[in-house]
Amino acid sequence: MNPSGLFTQLFAVAVSVLLAPLFSGWVMQCRAWLSNRSAPPIWLPYWRLRKLFHKDAVLAHTATPLFRAVPYILFGVMVAAAAIIPSLSTDLPFASAADAIALVGLFALGRVFIALAGMDIGTAFGSMGSRREMMVGFLAEPALLMVLFTSSLITGSTLLPTIAEALQSRALGIHASLAFAGVAFVMVLLAENARIPVDNPTTHLELTMIHEAMVLEYSARHLALIEWASSLKLFNYACIGFALFLPWGMANRADGVLWLLPALPPLVLKLAVAGFAVGLIETLSAKLRIFRAPEFLATAFLLAVLGLLVRLMLGD
Repeated sequence: MNPSGLFTQLFAVAVSVLLAPLFSGWVMQCRAWLSNRSAPPIWLPYWRLRKLFHKDAVLAHTATPLFRAVPYILFGVMVAAAAIIPSLSTDLPFASAADAIALVGLFALGRVFIALAGMDIGTAFGSMGSRREMMVGFLAEPALLMVLFTSSLITGSTLLPTIAEALQSRALGIHASLAFAGVAFVMVLLAENARIPVDNPTTHLELTMIHEAMVLEYSARHLALIEWASSLKLFNYACIGFALFLPWGMANRADGVLWLLPALPPLVLKLAVAGFAVGLIETLSAKLRIFRAPEFLATAFLLAVLGLLVRLMLGD
């Protein structure tokens, strides 16, 4: 393995893991500002993680070893996903081991384990949240696959670094297929990351919770790892969107290690815009009833399929 590529890989993963809580804090600030409320500090997620890591974990008597292992598995899955998603550079040696389709499977693996953890204790709300989470995933994954297939048809590859490099070399323009795929991807991002209108990450009303219902029994370091993994998942989805639709600013395989630091400001700028957009969408949207979530995700799937058909039939 090329030492330069290995350094790029490790640096990109470290940046993703460290910036993920900051990105979540920025989204929280944007939501507060747009709602005309006093915004919490952008460092709040870091302070919360520090506080949780210093607490003693409390486990239910019925908890199995799976319940204890899931936070570590979930965090490891999200770190592995960050290793194959280009954020700063497309020179990622680990990315060649898995394409975008395998990446969807990696996200699905994390969902399965967190759903099992929600049912492990045997509480009513945990089981309800697990069933809802699997329903959302069952509908969101096909839409995400269609988005990835649309981009792969344009670039001829399902590897995210290859897709980003191919789009970087193209002139800036609006493609109808990517426009449909982009709208579908935003809808999937909101659903997969427990954001409004599908879920509300700040709610504590049990009957409306999806993600929070599965993690009610976690505390201390276990809850810290789950919250960190959730922030990293949102960060990973944002970087997938950048690779598919806004790949400019990344260092490529010909740039070398010295171009990693200049690639950091464009990433931060794109994250700032994406965080504001997520906050704006959540502020302007209302929480859907759980029975309307399938309609929302079916619309995302149809838009992604429409983008695929436009690419196949019209070549745009």
